Amino acid sequence: MDFFKIPPQDLGKGAKVPLRKMGEPGEVFYELALEMIRTIEESTRDKRPAVLILPVGPVGQYPIFVRLVMERRISLRHCWFINMDEYLDEGDAWLPMEHPLSFRGIMESAVYGAIDPELLMPKEQRLFPDPQDTGNVLKQIRRLGGVDLCIGGLGINGHLAFNEPQPDLTAEAFAALPTRVLDISAETRAVNAAAGYGGALAAMPARCVTLGMAEILGARRIRVACFREWHRGAVRQAAYGDVSSAFPATLLQQHPDAEILLTSEVSRLPWHC
Repeated sequence: MDFFKIPPQDLGKGAKVPLRKMGEPGEVFYELALEMIRTIEESTRDKRPAVLILPVGPVGQYPIFVRLVMERRISLRHCWFINMDEYLDEGDAWLPMEHPLSFRGIMESAVYGAIDPELLMPKEQRLFPDPQDTGNVLKQIRRLGGVDLCIGGLGINGHLAFNEPQPDLTAEAFAALPTRVLDISAETRAVNAAAGYGGALAAMPARCVTLGMAEILGARRIRVACFREWHRGAVRQAAYGDVSSAFPATLLQQHPDAEILLTSEVSRLPWHC
């Protein structure tokens, strides 16, 4: 695994996924917000729907996006925002929106509740994958003519959305997986508990519903944000490792317009090297 030894000055050379090296996390978040704005403005000019797949994690782009929408009075009435995933309770139902980990609640607070109603899209155009109707998102994407932009983060085990590694599958079979309900890996639960739930690992949900790699890789553009210290190793494996369902982000190497945005912190060598 020599890719873990790639020094900052060489990171990006020969990468199988384009890497855009930036400075602080705020620069990455600002660029993600601009990607959203540009996509929406392009669709407005073309008089067609704007279809975006969006994450909760990262979320730093949303205050910037909201400010730009409000300042420029950008209408979102023609937009469809599709969130990547959501935690589930023990009965495989969405967490209630008032739960601190509810992605639906976070989107309502950070985005939908912060934009003037006259600029906002109708509620039926704000989609989350539904554990009771896992085929709905793909059906809507096909009806709308595809996804313009997918924004996401990168998991420590290479997951995109909650597409956890499945080494028993070929890369081709993994890339074809649709929206589904699944168990969250121990690695993901531990990292997410440390990052956003005060280390309360035992209280972390164990189940989720996620868009599949089929929906994500079907987007015309994919932008992945990496800004945490542990992203140093994950970025290197995503960009230089062999394509495999054991590290899902390596499938980005086969996408015609995917890019990873990373901070100067992420460019540094992993600690053990």
